[in-house]
Amino acid sequence: MEYTKITETPSNHDNLEQMDTITLLQKMNEEDQKIADAVAKVIPQITVLVDGLAKRFEKGGRLFYIGAGTSGRLGILDASEIPPTFGMPHTRVIGLIAGGDTAIRKAVENAEDDGVQAWKDMMVHNITENDVVVGIAASGTTPYVLGGIAEAKKKGLLTAGITNNPGSPLAVAADIPIELNVGPEFLTGSTRMKSGTSQKLALNMISTALMIKIGRVKGNKMVNMQLSNSKLVDRGTRYVAEGLGIDYDKAEKLLKKHGSVKAAIDAGA
Repeated sequence: MEYTKITETPSNHDNLEQMDTITLLQKMNEEDQKIADAVAKVIPQITVLVDGLAKRFEKGGRLFYIGAGTSGRLGILDASEIPPTFGMPHTRVIGLIAGGDTAIRKAVENAEDDGVQAWKDMMVHNITENDVVVGIAASGTTPYVLGGIAEAKKKGLLTAGITNNPGSPLAVAADIPIELNVGPEFLTGSTRMKSGTSQKLALNMISTALMIKIGRVKGNKMVNMQLSNSKLVDRGTRYVAEGLGIDYDKAEKLLKKHGSVKAAIDAGA
């Protein structure tokens, strides 16, 4: 199938080295203005994914992100924030990157070109039919991601593909294509810029909406967050005080006794 490799097309800006600093920054910002609009256009597809995830999560399913390079790191970042933010076990949203954990900090040569390793990485986690796999690849051609998506589909898992090249192999292969057309990068081919930012926005939406749908939020509060530092204990205390209409000191005692905002509010109601 023919498609335009937008992520490889020349920047709308040239002679970057001749620009002064403020012009460079202004031009980058002009390009960044396009990102939110691109994400808005795929909200219907993200909706289908979130609803499918919520249905499977209620049956014990999990969310796997697979990617390489920047895309893989963004998946790991999103997954790593679920336990502290929503109090979910780290085993429910899992980020996998080509090359393994070493690749989080340092590129692993040729790791993304292995078309069978993603499924091997997932199999360590005892995959079930209720799991969902989201492949992330700006190019939409990364073998690590494509191989993982293909095998997941064979096994009957729900799959989605986040890519910045509409019509790319990943968009075609996934059950739910999430095609973020942000246009050419300011620095030609540097997908850590607009493409990466658009992926981060989409991942924020997917995981946050999922956690809301499965009851990890009350009102607009993170009532299941881990109370792992003084800032979060203070935030939780204020949530409890507000939720129960009690003073700060009483709320703090209740929170520390019960261990979470939700449990404290339920106990004090």
